[in-house]
Amino acid sequence: MPPKPKDAVTMLKAEHRAVEDLFEAFEVAKTKPKQKTLAMQICAELIIHATIEEEIFYPALRGKIDDDTLDEAYVEHDGAKLMISQLMAGQPDEAFFAAKVTVLSEEIKHHVKEEEMSREGMFAQAAAADVDLVALAEQMAARRAELEAMIKAQGLPTPVSRTLSPPELTIGEPVA
Repeated sequence: MPPKPKDAVTMLKAEHRAVEDLFEAFEVAKTKPKQKTLAMQICAELIIHATIEEEIFYPALRGKIDDDTLDEAYVEHDGAKLMISQLMAGQPDEAFFAAKVTVLSEEIKHHVKEEEMSREGMFAQAAAADVDLVALAEQMAARRAELEAMIKAQGLPTPVSRTLSPPELTIGEPVA
Protein backbone atom coordinates (compact mmCIF):
# COMPACT_ATOMS: atom_id res chain seq x y z
CA MET A 1 0.00 0.00 0.00
CA PRO A 2 1.43 3.42 -0.98
CA PRO A 3 2.18 5.85 1.84
CA LYS A 4 -0.50 8.39 2.69
CA PRO A 5 0.07 11.75 1.04
CA LYS A 6 0.74 14.61 3.42
CA ASP A 7 -2.01 16.78 1.95
CA ALA A 8 -4.72 16.84 -0.71
CA VAL A 9 -2.66 18.81 -3.23
CA THR A 10 0.24 16.36 -2.96
CA MET A 11 -2.17 13.47 -3.43
CA LEU A 12 -3.79 15.00 -6.52
CA LYS A 13 -0.41 15.87 -8.06
CA ALA A 14 0.73 12.27 -7.57
CA GLU A 15 -2.40 11.10 -9.36
CA HIS A 16 -1.65 13.54 -12.19
CA ARG A 17 1.82 12.05 -12.59
CA ALA A 18 0.42 8.50 -12.56
CA VAL A 19 -2.02 9.21 -15.39
CA GLU A 20 0.68 11.03 -17.37
CA ASP A 21 2.77 7.86 -17.12
CA LEU A 22 -0.15 5.81 -18.42
CA PHE A 23 -0.63 8.14 -21.39
CA GLU A 24 3.09 7.82 -22.19
CA ALA A 25 2.88 4.03 -21.99
CA PHE A 26 -0.09 4.06 -24.38
CA GLU A 27 1.90 6.10 -26.91
CA VAL A 28 4.56 3.38 -27.16
CA ALA A 29 2.29 0.33 -26.80
CA LYS A 30 2.69 -1.87 -29.85
CA THR A 31 -0.15 -4.38 -29.50
CA LYS A 32 -3.92 -3.84 -29.53
CA PRO A 33 -4.44 -5.79 -26.28
CA LYS A 34 -1.81 -3.65 -24.52
CA GLN A 35 -3.43 -0.48 -25.91
CA LYS A 36 -6.85 -1.63 -24.68
CA THR A 37 -5.53 -2.39 -21.19
CA LEU A 38 -3.73 0.95 -20.97
CA ALA A 39 -6.75 2.86 -22.28
CA MET A 40 -8.95 1.22 -19.66
CA GLN A 41 -6.39 2.01 -16.96
CA ILE A 42 -6.29 5.64 -18.09
CA CYS A 43 -10.07 5.88 -18.10
CA ALA A 44 -10.43 4.24 -14.72
CA GLU A 45 -7.73 6.42 -13.16
CA LEU A 46 -9.36 9.57 -14.52
CA ILE A 47 -12.78 8.50 -13.30
CA ILE A 48 -11.57 7.86 -9.78
CA HIS A 49 -9.56 11.08 -9.77
CA ALA A 50 -12.52 13.14 -11.01
CA THR A 51 -14.84 11.47 -8.52
CA ILE A 52 -12.56 12.36 -5.61
CA GLU A 53 -12.15 15.92 -6.83
CA GLU A 54 -15.87 16.41 -7.44
CA GLU A 55 -17.09 14.75 -4.26
CA ILE A 56 -14.50 16.06 -1.79
CA PHE A 57 -11.86 18.49 -3.05
CA TYR A 58 -13.85 20.94 -5.15
CA PRO A 59 -16.75 21.29 -2.67
CA ALA A 60 -14.25 22.04 0.12
CA LEU A 61 -12.87 24.90 -1.99
CA ARG A 62 -16.20 26.44 -2.99
CA GLY A 63 -16.36 29.98 -1.59
CA LYS A 64 -12.68 29.90 -0.65
CA ILE A 65 -11.11 30.16 -4.11
CA ASP A 66 -12.18 31.74 -7.39
CA ASP A 67 -15.58 30.29 -8.39
CA ASP A 68 -14.75 30.56 -12.10
CA THR A 69 -11.76 28.28 -11.55
CA LEU A 70 -13.97 25.62 -9.95
CA ASP A 71 -16.72 25.98 -12.54
CA GLU A 72 -14.24 25.54 -15.37
CA ALA A 73 -12.79 22.44 -13.71
CA TYR A 74 -16.24 20.82 -13.49
CA VAL A 75 -16.88 21.58 -17.18
CA GLU A 76 -13.48 20.18 -18.16
CA HIS A 77 -14.34 17.01 -16.22
CA ASP A 78 -17.60 16.71 -18.15
CA GLY A 79 -15.72 16.92 -21.45
CA ALA A 80 -13.27 14.25 -20.31
CA LYS A 81 -16.13 12.00 -19.17
CA LEU A 82 -17.65 12.09 -22.64
CA MET A 83 -14.37 10.97 -24.22
CA ILE A 84 -13.84 8.38 -21.48
CA SER A 85 -17.27 6.85 -22.10
CA GLN A 86 -16.46 6.53 -25.82
CA LEU A 87 -13.12 4.88 -25.07
CA MET A 88 -14.64 2.50 -22.53
CA ALA A 89 -17.15 1.35 -25.15
CA GLY A 90 -14.56 1.13 -27.93
CA GLN A 91 -11.83 -1.18 -29.11
CA PRO A 92 -8.28 -0.31 -30.25
CA ASP A 93 -8.95 -1.57 -33.78
CA GLU A 94 -11.87 0.85 -34.26
CA ALA A 95 -11.47 4.08 -36.18
CA PHE A 96 -10.34 7.02 -34.05
CA PHE A 97 -9.61 4.97 -30.90
CA ALA A 98 -5.97 6.07 -30.65
CA ALA A 99 -6.92 9.60 -31.70
CA LYS A 100 -9.44 9.74 -28.86
CA VAL A 101 -6.75 8.71 -26.37
CA THR A 102 -4.50 11.44 -27.77
CA VAL A 103 -7.23 14.10 -27.54
CA LEU A 104 -8.08 12.99 -24.00
CA SER A 105 -4.39 13.27 -23.10
CA GLU A 106 -4.29 16.82 -24.47
CA GLU A 107 -7.45 17.78 -22.56
CA ILE A 108 -6.05 16.35 -19.34
CA LYS A 109 -2.69 18.12 -19.82
CA HIS A 110 -4.58 21.42 -20.14
CA HIS A 111 -6.66 20.68 -17.04
CA VAL A 112 -3.60 19.67 -14.99
CA LYS A 113 -1.71 22.78 -16.10
CA GLU A 114 -4.54 24.99 -14.90
CA GLU A 115 -4.82 23.19 -11.57
CA GLU A 116 -1.06 23.28 -10.96
CA MET A 117 -0.20 26.84 -12.11
CA SER A 118 2.16 28.29 -9.52
CA ARG A 119 0.24 31.42 -8.53
CA GLU A 120 -3.28 31.49 -9.88
CA GLY A 121 -3.93 27.76 -10.26
CA MET A 122 -6.47 25.91 -8.19
CA PHE A 123 -3.84 24.18 -6.07
CA ALA A 124 -2.04 27.44 -5.30
CA GLN A 125 -5.35 29.04 -4.36
CA ALA A 126 -6.22 26.06 -2.16
CA ALA A 127 -2.87 26.27 -0.36
CA ALA A 128 -3.50 29.96 0.37
CA ALA A 129 -7.11 29.42 1.50
CA ASP A 130 -8.44 28.42 4.88
CA VAL A 131 -8.75 24.75 3.97
CA ASP A 132 -7.41 21.80 5.98
CA LEU A 133 -5.59 20.03 3.17
CA VAL A 134 -4.37 17.25 5.47
CA ALA A 135 -7.90 16.37 6.57
CA LEU A 136 -9.04 16.51 2.95
CA ALA A 137 -6.27 14.09 1.97
CA GLU A 138 -7.50 11.64 4.59
CA GLN A 139 -11.07 11.86 3.28
CA MET A 140 -9.88 11.52 -0.29
CA ALA A 141 -7.68 8.51 0.53
CA ALA A 142 -10.60 6.79 2.23
CA ARG A 143 -12.85 7.42 -0.77
CA ARG A 144 -10.12 6.17 -3.12
CA ALA A 145 -9.90 2.95 -1.11
CA GLU A 146 -13.68 2.46 -1.48
CA LEU A 147 -13.49 3.03 -5.22
CA GLU A 148 -10.47 0.76 -5.56
CA ALA A 149 -12.38 -2.04 -3.81
CA MET A 150 -15.26 -1.56 -6.24
CA ILE A 151 -13.05 -1.90 -9.30
CA LYS A 152 -11.21 -4.87 -7.86
CA ALA A 153 -14.53 -6.61 -7.33
CA GLN A 154 -15.44 -5.96 -10.97
CA GLY A 155 -12.13 -7.30 -12.28
CA LEU A 156 -11.35 -4.28 -14.46
CA PRO A 157 -7.77 -3.62 -15.65
CA THR A 158 -5.66 -1.87 -13.06
CA PRO A 159 -2.15 -0.43 -12.92
CA VAL A 160 0.51 -2.39 -11.11
CA SER A 161 0.68 0.03 -8.18
CA ARG A 162 -3.01 0.32 -7.38
CA THR A 163 -6.55 -0.41 -8.48
CA LEU A 164 -8.95 2.12 -9.94
CA SER A 165 -12.62 3.06 -10.03
CA PRO A 166 -15.20 1.39 -12.20
CA PRO A 167 -16.34 3.34 -15.25
CA GLU A 168 -20.00 3.49 -14.26
CA LEU A 169 -19.29 5.71 -11.26
CA THR A 170 -19.48 9.00 -13.11
CA ILE A 171 -19.80 8.48 -16.83
CA GLY A 172 -22.90 10.18 -18.07
CA GLU A 173 -23.70 11.77 -14.73
CA PRO A 174 -23.97 15.55 -14.89
CA VAL A 175 -22.00 17.56 -12.39
CA ALA A 176 -23.84 19.87 -10.04
